[in-house]
Amino acid sequence: MSAALRRLALKFDGRIQSRLSPAMKVKYNHPAGPRTIHFWCPVIKWGLVFAGMSDLARPVEKLSLNQSLSLMVTGLIWARYCLVIIPVNYFLCSCNVFLGITGFAQTARIVRHQYS
Repeated sequence: MSAALRRLALKFDGRIQSRLSPAMKVKYNHPAGPRTIHFWCPVIKWGLVFAGMSDLARPVEKLSLNQSLSLMVTGLIWARYCLVIIPVNYFLCSCNVFLGITGFAQTARIVRHQYS
């Protein structure tokens, strides 16, 4: 089964590459291009950033301090990691920086509310 899926994926990939310009082929085949997890991870992870930003409209009483702290810490730790892996992934780093900023903003809102 896996051999059949691999042949199908290679056939599909060949059709895509045959329609690309030479400049786009370079980007498509890049080590952090759309054929790798280095591209799709930040694409999906931006959903966490947008969810955190949408929580800015929620009442502070309904926010979770643990969740906001974990988003902040996760974003900051992985932002550093994105700069030391090979290939360096600036797209993922920008996503993690924004995740950390969003988590920090939510944490600040919660702490300000709890101490006022």
